[in-house]
Amino acid sequence: MDVIAFFLMKLIDVYIWVIIISAILSWLIAFNVINTHNRFVATVVDTLWRLTEPALRPIRGFLPNLGGIDISPVILIILLLTLQYMLARYFLTPSSQVIGY
Repeated sequence: MDVIAFFLMKLIDVYIWVIIISAILSWLIAFNVINTHNRFVATVVDTLWRLTEPALRPIRGFLPNLGGIDISPVILIILLLTLQYMLARYFLTPSSQVIGY
């Protein structure tokens, strides 16, 4: 069970980085730093959107309209960190816990 919990925690780490990269990329596109007419950029943006949007959409449904500010990635990261903590707390044995979890 320790291996599965550790794998899930690492998978959550990777997904948190995908969310962060997606948010930063959306800011760069909004401020016209990156041009989406470039095929590579369009492919990366589409891939990140497909990875993050299914998790962010339900959160956006609960949040009130804050104008142009989207805090759903922050809420999702907090939820994922909570899940990661719960995995570390309840499924890893004390001898197999990794520093930071």
